[in-house]
Amino acid sequence: MGHDKLRKFAENESFSCLLQPSAAEVLADGYMNLRDHGVKGRWGERFHNPAASLVLELGCGKGEYTIDLSMREPSRNYVGVDIKGARLWKGAKYATEHNLGNVGFLRTRIEFITAFFAPGEVSEIWLTFSDPQVRSENSRLTSPLFLERYRRFLAPGGLVHLKTDSRFLYQYTLELCRENALPVEAFSDDLYAEAGRFDPCLTEVQTFYEKMFRDQGYPIRYLRFRLDGTDPLRSPEGFDADYWRSVEGDRTLFGRDTAETRRQKLLREKAPNETRTGNKSKN
Repeated sequence: MGHDKLRKFAENESFSCLLQPSAAEVLADGYMNLRDHGVKGRWGERFHNPAASLVLELGCGKGEYTIDLSMREPSRNYVGVDIKGARLWKGAKYATEHNLGNVGFLRTRIEFITAFFAPGEVSEIWLTFSDPQVRSENSRLTSPLFLERYRRFLAPGGLVHLKTDSRFLYQYTLELCRENALPVEAFSDDLYAEAGRFDPCLTEVQTFYEKMFRDQGYPIRYLRFRLDGTDPLRSPEGFDADYWRSVEGDRTLFGRDTAETRRQKLLREKAPNETRTGNKSKN
């Protein structure tokens, strides 16, 4: 492990806005019976205004989106959640140095999220440039599995915001909302081309990945829906995963192809070879 990471991990221990429970603590009673953390139902005590509504950003990375939203809306409290301590260091350091009393960070796996928030404690959730997980539905942060988790602590009528470059994840989530009659309040296949229809903060506030994918020429997609009802959520039967995987497009992270981009390129390279082999076998 690099010295810079070690330095950040050490400094993280000094940030009162950053909560870092151990996985062993949460899993003490087993994966299927997560142990509630002491902060559950008591997040308001960590902020200057305990009565303010609470907003989560799941998979917040370096926390820039959480920080920016909190500065624009000081009447609300914000918590950014991520498992990477070296990333959270940046947001936690900024919040500490600027004395932001409405910002907190939680280092944990999102699979454990129900151990930290009580029923009705959260008013909104932001999912910003989550991994589309094109091969594993249960790993998607908008799958029925994860949405059922969110529903356990979202207030009635609680909102979920999705911002993504992924056509696959956007279309999947839109179809899931339709399948389960979840009220969709707003959606756009190209947010920046339709910016006039939306609150300016949707384009003025950008994550690191959002800027990177925009520089690569990808349209940014946005979806806002209410996680209402109590009926079990179903996967979208009308969603053609194979088709949407095929049109997902190439993308790079930090100058390198993503795993799915590499897979698609290999398939395209393999197809002509198979065609040539097939032609030879016929002659």
